[in-house]
Amino acid sequence: MADRADRRSELLDAADRVVHRDGPRASMNTIAAEAGITKPILYRHFGDKNGLYRALAERHTAGLLASVRAALALPLERRDRVEAVIDTYLAAIEARPQVYRFLTHPDPAADGLTPAGPLAPALRRIADELTRSMREEVDLGPDSAVVAEAWGQAMTGMVLAAGDWWLETRPFPRERMVQTLADLLWGRLAAAGQRPVPAAHAPEPTEPTEPTEPTEPDGSGTAPADPPPGRP
Repeated sequence: MADRADRRSELLDAADRVVHRDGPRASMNTIAAEAGITKPILYRHFGDKNGLYRALAERHTAGLLASVRAALALPLERRDRVEAVIDTYLAAIEARPQVYRFLTHPDPAADGLTPAGPLAPALRRIADELTRSMREEVDLGPDSAVVAEAWGQAMTGMVLAAGDWWLETRPFPRERMVQTLADLLWGRLAAAGQRPVPAAHAPEPTEPTEPTEPTEPDGSGTAPADPPPGRP
């Protein structure tokens, strides 16, 4: 069993080399030739090209998910953490652009795959991580739970689409792209309240003081005394 797992890892290494070189055009024939085997043997390990897509996606997204979780856990101000999460994703696709293109723009001949299909499970998990973080830390009103889920999905989709455009066009450096996307997200997040501190850590309330009745000045800086009984 270990030998089969080792052989599978070697085949994925060969597929990685081809994908880094050819991007979405990487074919099963080329990958088999890179691994020094025939295509039927490659199919024996992965079933078909879809299986190879999924195996490569699992290999490359495990580290990305761990990095996103780490960015969400950083002890930063909210705006800085937004930028850290966006930068984590953009840095990952910038480091391996051909792998990203292979996973998000699969060969149309690969039946059953849609754009971003191989990457979809990882994107769902990223959206779940964003949702969990917002539910725990951000007060989004009476429908906070469902709003956080909607935002988690929307943020993930936005960064995916914008990152795809940025990687192809490179209109400006990654740092500016991070700031641009954070600016778009920040308006509503900045206005949202912070979740209240748990009761065990909240300060004790203080008793309000009774207000005093105002007095009319008599010009001497002191209030006039009441007149003695019997006098007007």
